[in-house]
Amino acid sequence: MPRPLPHRAMAVALTAWIALAGASGAFAQEVKVLGTFGKWIAQTYKENGQPVCFMSAKPGTTEGIVKARGEVLIMVTHRPAEQAFDVLSVVAGYQYQPDSDAGLTVNGTRFNLFTNGERAWARDAQTDKTIVQLLINSNAATVRGISSRGTVTTDIFPLSGFTAAHKSISDTCKKL
Repeated sequence: MPRPLPHRAMAVALTAWIALAGASGAFAQEVKVLGTFGKWIAQTYKENGQPVCFMSAKPGTTEGIVKARGEVLIMVTHRPAEQAFDVLSVVAGYQYQPDSDAGLTVNGTRFNLFTNGERAWARDAQTDKTIVQLLINSNAATVRGISSRGTVTTDIFPLSGFTAAHKSISDTCKKL
């Protein structure tokens, strides 16, 4: 069963804020970089006075050509005030085909992520935790999606630095 809309809306808002960071000096000053770890960057900011921590990486390899494709990211987010930890999301850089799932494969294990617009998420918190544990012990994650125009894309995300970035956001955004 998909996550409640508030979690999806928060992930969409977080992704939009990240995209605006380059365009908005004021916002960029509010986001603090915790560190760069291999291919991953860990960051934090305050939302309504509460810490939010996230880590993200761009794909190392991409297959499938989508015209005017935007930024592609895989992210893990902690929101301690909401007791939401290890929330995995993918930003495709294009609109997913309606009612399609994105496929995430880690260490030979495949997960179906639900999609909405340009984003994809795990279906529940337990799946998030399972995925993150696999990511900690793996070298790469592969995301396969289908654009609204039917183009199949495959993005391979290197996991070099994932464990250190995860420790950084976990130390900064501890469970309450």
